[in-house]
Amino acid sequence: MPSYRTLARNHDFTALWVGATVAELGTRVSVFAMPLVAYLMTDSAFWAAIAEAAYLIGMVGMLLPAGVIADRRHRLRIMRFAHGSGTVLYASLAVAGVAGMLTLPHLLLVGFLAGVLNGLFVPAESSAIRSVVTAEELPTALSQQQARQHVAALLGGPLGGVLLGLSRWAPFAGNALAYATGWLLLARVRADLSAPASAPDRKQPLADLVAGLSYSWRQPFLRTLLLFSPAVNLAINALFFLALLRLVEAGFPAWQIGLAEAAIGGCGILGALVAPWLIERVPTGWLTILVAWSFVPLSIPLAFYTHPAVMALAASVGLFLNPAGNAGIAAYRMATVPPELIGRVQSSAQFVSMLTIPLAPALAGSLLAVADGTTAVLAVSGLIAAAALIPTLARSVRSIPRPAEWRLSEANEDKLDQTRASLRPEPTPLG
Repeated sequence: MPSYRTLARNHDFTALWVGATVAELGTRVSVFAMPLVAYLMTDSAFWAAIAEAAYLIGMVGMLLPAGVIADRRHRLRIMRFAHGSGTVLYASLAVAGVAGMLTLPHLLLVGFLAGVLNGLFVPAESSAIRSVVTAEELPTALSQQQARQHVAALLGGPLGGVLLGLSRWAPFAGNALAYATGWLLLARVRADLSAPASAPDRKQPLADLVAGLSYSWRQPFLRTLLLFSPAVNLAINALFFLALLRLVEAGFPAWQIGLAEAAIGGCGILGALVAPWLIERVPTGWLTILVAWSFVPLSIPLAFYTHPAVMALAASVGLFLNPAGNAGIAAYRMATVPPELIGRVQSSAQFVSMLTIPLAPALAGSLLAVADGTTAVLAVSGLIAAAALIPTLARSVRSIPRPAEWRLSEANEDKLDQTRASLRPEPTPLG
């Protein structure tokens, strides 16, 4: 199994990963700062929420078109365009802040456009990774992506708070610098990341837009994931939001809640580090099922004990396994989907899985409004169990073997296709 050290010798992946990591840390800083800056400008929680929603709406709304673009255009140029444009957008906020001309419409517009650019970047990066790493390296490469996300999530809030303490515009200046650095680092990628030759530039925009969803729906395993991922994202995010609301209501100080969230983020990083080991040893289907059920027993203590340490322990164990589940599923999907469809299949999967996340706070708040905290947590635990039944009952999930076996199956299928092509009679010219 390729290790992180082995993958570090892959020049193109390293350049791609470092460039994306720097930009993602900057993005986390700005996503943390934008709602707070909006609140400082308006003294309104509503506009603070709108500032965060603008980014999410832009990102989710762009994912499906971005999948088409990633499958039709040069992926490196797409990624550098996204980072270069992000540099200009965030720099505009910094310049306006220095000049004392920063306005709420400007902030909301940049938040929305930054989300659009991130939605554009993600499918292009997924397609690029499949082009610069081997099938054997995929689980480790995607686990490294998971580590990147957890590190950025862990550091983004504290760093954003420090910069915001200096001035309202400092987080955006920092993010402009991060995006510019990412743009420069991406220039070091040497691989040919142009669109696959088998992907003709068709003139059917709607068919292209839904091609990823259509392909996924025809594959039993991917169809199950389309049903499972939005359901489990809704339930688990509602659980975390419930736990956080109960801690706030119980009067625990912010520093204790912050320590709990830091412990959760740290376990996510550790989980990403061991993810390749788990992926290679546990059948991909059963690993998916294990991760799906892991939060059910962990959520029970949250129903009866309201304490930051309990939240940290429960969430940390769940997030320790989560990177392996995410990376295993993504590796299998990327290894088995035709190259000309990877961008659209990946973007459609992310689009569907993220649709329910904005509903999680509303679900948590509604449950607390009509029931006590214990009942609310147990109700969400029931939703998590119901979601976990989706992959558990699906034979298409249970039958997915370990990566070594599905890689061998894919290689045999390629050889069979080559044999069929060699046996096919050549057409006889007429005349």
